[in-house]
Parts: sequence; structure tokens; C-alpha cells
Amino acid sequence: MRVLSGMQPSGDAHLGNYLGSIKPNIDLLGEDENLYMIADLHALTSVHDADELNRFRWDLAKDILACGFDPNKGILFFQSDIPYHTELSWILSCITPMGLLERAVSYKEKVEKGLSASAGLFTYPVLQAADILLYDTDIVPVGKDQKQHIEITRDIAQKINNQYAEGTLVVPDVRIRKDVAVIPGTDGQKMSKSYGNTIPLFADESVIKKAIMGITTDSKSVEEPKNPEECIVYQMHAPLLSDKEQKDLADQYKAGGLGYGDAKNKLLETFMDTFSSMRKKRDSLSDSDVKEILDSGSVSASSIAEVTMDRVKKAVGLR
Repeated sequence: MRVLSGMQPSGDAHLGNYLGSIKPNIDLLGEDENLYMIADLHALTSVHDADELNRFRWDLAKDILACGFDPNKGILFFQSDIPYHTELSWILSCITPMGLLERAVSYKEKVEKGLSASAGLFTYPVLQAADILLYDTDIVPVGKDQKQHIEITRDIAQKINNQYAEGTLVVPDVRIRKDVAVIPGTDGQKMSKSYGNTIPLFADESVIKKAIMGITTDSKSVEEPKNPEECIVYQMHAPLLSDKEQKDLADQYKAGGLGYGDAKNKLLETFMDTFSSMRKKRDSLSDSDVKEILDSGSVSASSIAEVTMDRVKKAVGLR
């Protein structure tokens, strides 16, 4: 079975990225054939500064490797290093109904958040379909918010197969990661770079401390019992703990006597302990080491993609 995952390099990696995407996908390594794509072409819809995007790309590669991605068990590569992504995207766009894209809720949501209503943003699901279909992907592990895009991918693949030849493209299955919680940001909304409410993984400790100490809380006093399920500090803290540690901390909240200042300090301590070894590993990664891993990953990914493109071109009459 072949598994494909991806992540946009649109800013500094944060706690929500780690718990929602990086760690779950690293945990899959070794189970199946695993490809992890740094989706830098997609990032062009939101990052319009060349130097900034280039820094984000390489920083994310380092972040993923520091968090435990083993290049001996999976393929890590830049999307833009494989020209077949855009080539297949054009072929798919020629048979994709406009109505299918108009029903994509993510386009409307992103425009409402302030992203430019560009053609690239509108056709984002077609490029995403190309990303998936290019590698004969069997499984796409995603959160609930990405389910519609995978359904669009399946629709496009089936349309190609029906119009040209059955088996031209592998129709992928979606794997919804039900165990991955949506991590709140420091203001209570979903943690997102676009909201400016993140806790960065690899920033200076002073920056991380400032972010944690700025988490929004209610006005309950130290002595008052608190509902951990309604507390942003606890919701950020719990995924970093074992089941027993989660229960013990929740009991402290419910019993009263735990002020929000102490709760935030506990979170800071756990955060730094959790990511201490990863931060050290990231510091030890040289640019040449990262480039070598990515170059090797691109060669491996390209060899898979080339087979798919040859099959697609023959099916549609381009070869």
C-alpha cells in the first residue's frame, strides 16, 4: 500500500502542525510505502515573497526531519522538484467540471480569511488531485477538514477512467484520522499561522514562553474548580501527556487550587521537555544533509510519477 501525505511551507511549524500532521504521518513510517511531500507549489497561493517562501521550504524540511522523519523508511521531497505535478494538473483540469470546484468549501473559507481569490486558489483541488494520483496512491490520511478534497480527487480519477480507459488512474481511499484532535490556538480559534495564534516548535524559548503565557483564559480565581475540557491551556497540554498524566492534570483542574499562571508554566515545562531532543537534532542538521535527503527523495518520487504520466499520456492521446 502506498501512502501520500503533504504539508504547505507557509510559515514556522507550530504545535498544531506537529500534532495534526507531522507526528501522525511519521508514526505511519514503516507500515506502508510512505511519501511525504512539502507542497511548495500550493504555498504560492498564500506566500508571495520569494525569499520568505524559500526559507519556509527549507525550514519545514528541517522541522520534519528533526521531528523524526526517517528517510530510510519514507520519501521526503519538494513538490516543485517534480514537474509532473503541474503537467498532470493541466490534464485533469481539462475534464474537471466547474461545478465540482464551485462546491469546494475551502475556497470560500480561504477567501473569507483574506486570501486573494486567484485562479490558483480556485483550482487548488485539481493540483491536489494531481499530487495524489501521480503516485498511484492507495491511502491518503487526512483530517476531517480535508475529506471533501479527497472526494474531489476520487471523482476526477473516476472521470478519467470512465472517459479514457479503466485503470488509467488509481482511485485512492481516504483515511480520516479520528484520533487527531483540532488543537486550539492561543486565542481559542483553531491554531493557524493565518490567525497569528500559534506556539512555534523551534523558536527561541523566550518566544515560546511569551506565546504560552498569552493564552486566553477566563476570570476564574486560583481556588475555583475549572473544567479541563473548556480550558485552552489544558487542551494544548493534554496531547503531550500520557493517558495517566492527562487524567492527573484534569483532576487538578477540577479540584481547584490550580491557577492559570501555574497551568501555563506546567504546559511550558512539558512543551520544552517534549521538543528538547528534536530542537537539538534540528540544530545539528546541516544544509548539505537536508539537501542530500531531498534530492534523493525527488529522484525516488520522480521515478514513480514518470510511470503514471506515461500511462496517462497514452490514455489521453499525448503519446
